Amino acid sequence: MKNLIVLLLTSLLLLTSNQLWADAVNINTADATALAANIKGIGIKKAEAIVAYRQQHGKFSRAEDLAKVRGIGKKTVEKNLDSIKTE
Repeated sequence: MKNLIVLLLTSLLLLTSNQLWADAVNINTADATALAANIKGIGIKKAEAIVAYRQQHGKFSRAEDLAKVRGIGKKTVEKNLDSIKTE
């Protein structure tokens, strides 16, 4: 039983390790592929919308500015604050 618990915990750690040690993505420089891969709840279409918004309006001052992009809500931004950087 102890071995099973250790195996399960090890598996869980391996599955989540990428998120635990992943660098934050810079929303002012990342391409759509990187944005989609690193921001939870953002697929390629929304990531492309982020890039288009950035090209049209300039750099984001803070992570919360992502909510200005159509289709991205405050909740999505809030759950990703530790994964987003602007500089």
